[in-house]
Amino acid sequence: MTISAEITKRLDTAPVVPLVVPEDADTAIKTTRALVAGGLSVVEVVLRTPAAVECLAEVVKAVPDAIVGAGTVLSEQQAEDVVLAGAQFIVSPGLYEPVVRLAQSRDLPVFPGVATASEAQNGWNMGLRAMKFFPASLAGGPAMLKAIGSVFKDVKFMPTGGVSAANLGDYLALPNVLACGGSWLTPKAAIADGNYQVITDLAAEAVAIARNVRS
Repeated sequence: MTISAEITKRLDTAPVVPLVVPEDADTAIKTTRALVAGGLSVVEVVLRTPAAVECLAEVVKAVPDAIVGAGTVLSEQQAEDVVLAGAQFIVSPGLYEPVVRLAQSRDLPVFPGVATASEAQNGWNMGLRAMKFFPASLAGGPAMLKAIGSVFKDVKFMPTGGVSAANLGDYLALPNVLACGGSWLTPKAAIADGNYQVITDLAAEAVAIARNVRS
């Protein structure tokens, strides 16, 4: 099974992609393990700290049950770096063709961020049939996704930005939503306190919401 097929299979069951902000490898590994324990095994390690690429590589090695991608990939060089670190998919906040083309050349799933119909059309013409919708809440939320879905009928979106347990069900009820991404599943305070059970519980709650909506 290809990595694209495996991601799709896992997101069919648990359509939520948590964001891990890595301060160091140990906490990144523990956070990822806590998410997997709660039922979320497709995880995005974001490049928002100096140690992010190194942490991603350590998470890939230490948590083989997870599919680990790289998020906040802004440049072609960053894309090269995360591929070398073992990233299994790439996520960007915006649509930047060199990052998309590099991922496609390596047969890696790539989810660039779009917020408008024009951006989605550009992505569609790059061959993309799955894209991040960011920042979801500010770009129109479920209503915008419903409108976009009427014209991009073969595209799935991953709304991220402002998604929470409170509105997760609203997004997942839409047929053109592949999964939702979010950082609410990895609260900084819980990680700082070493309370990873909180993360496991939040992950389990998200899985329960998804199953209730999509059952």
